[in-house]
Amino acid sequence: MSDESTNSSAGVVYDKKNPFPSCLKRRVLLNKEGSDKETLHLELCLAGSGLEYRPGDSLAVIPANSPQVVGQVLEAGEFDAGETVELKGGKTKPLGEALATDLNITGITKNVLKKYNAFAQSEKIETLLNPENKAALDDYLRGREVIDMLTDFPLPGLAASDFCGTLRKLLPRLYSIASSPKAHPGEVHLTVAVLRYHSHGRDREGVCSTYTADRVNEGGTMPVFLHYDKNFKLPEDGDTPIIMVGPGTGIAPFRAFVEERAATGAIGKSWLFFGDQHRATDYLYGDEWDRYLAEGRLSRIDLAFSRDQAEKVYVQHRMLEHGAELYTWLRNGAVFYVCGDASRMAKDVHEALISIAEKEGGKSREDAEAWVKQLKADKQYLRDVY
Repeated sequence: MSDESTNSSAGVVYDKKNPFPSCLKRRVLLNKEGSDKETLHLELCLAGSGLEYRPGDSLAVIPANSPQVVGQVLEAGEFDAGETVELKGGKTKPLGEALATDLNITGITKNVLKKYNAFAQSEKIETLLNPENKAALDDYLRGREVIDMLTDFPLPGLAASDFCGTLRKLLPRLYSIASSPKAHPGEVHLTVAVLRYHSHGRDREGVCSTYTADRVNEGGTMPVFLHYDKNFKLPEDGDTPIIMVGPGTGIAPFRAFVEERAATGAIGKSWLFFGDQHRATDYLYGDEWDRYLAEGRLSRIDLAFSRDQAEKVYVQHRMLEHGAELYTWLRNGAVFYVCGDASRMAKDVHEALISIAEKEGGKSREDAEAWVKQLKADKQYLRDVY
């Protein structure tokens, strides 16, 4: 993937170092009332930016931390928001501003603890950092943040600049683009799962997801740049069949794919596997899929709503149910796409593909694995997982 973005007509390049201030035109909650989830559809303006993307690319959003979290960190460390601090690269600014826009003040890592302990000299931290105590360290880091480090291991009098030196940079977050530029000229759409949870006695939140949900109003701007993916793309030949597996927010690039094929008049067959918790509340873009099916723009959809029956059903189960047909599609040259959670879903889908090759292709486990590996090598099996 490349960070580079194209020139605007004014000759300005919008990229990671110089993001484009994109106006938030529209924000829609995709889940219906009663859902346990908060998934947003965002429509952002790219007019005048010169930024051009293709379905399969991502948009990077540069967030700001929550003022509430900034306030908690300032209070816990007994810091003065107005004190000038020097950041890496020699940049200087008031501490409050640095904590809001430059530094990661949520998640902590082993390295952050180590840097902090260079000042704190805490025996408890030293014990946690001992390689023999890896399990205890992992347990401590899970669900805790910078605020916990400051309150669990207080260090009165810590210089603000020294504190900043212990922290990581606040990084952009990448979101798979959920629109075709042919269907929405001058716009880019995102599908964002908003993260809010409670751990170790505190309410927590995902930095960028709540930034897009709570801290940018419709009509306001957020800094963005494009992140290109040369591999996760539609086939050049519009006749090529495609199979798309995208549960939850993994649906995003497939909305872009189906819109693009509708806009270009591509006639290749398309098969979508989508899953979430409940059909009544979590069928993301359901009206659009139903319309595309009725119009023949989408050939087939198989849904897996995990909590709508006693036994949990996921996308890989639907794949296995229709293994024979899926195997035939793949044998006939269909490109197989997966987008979404890397830790479990993508592994389960990969395993399902191997099982389908064993059962429907009469292959040994070893041969089935080799066949799936070859699909990847031939760019017939593409993944955008995170």
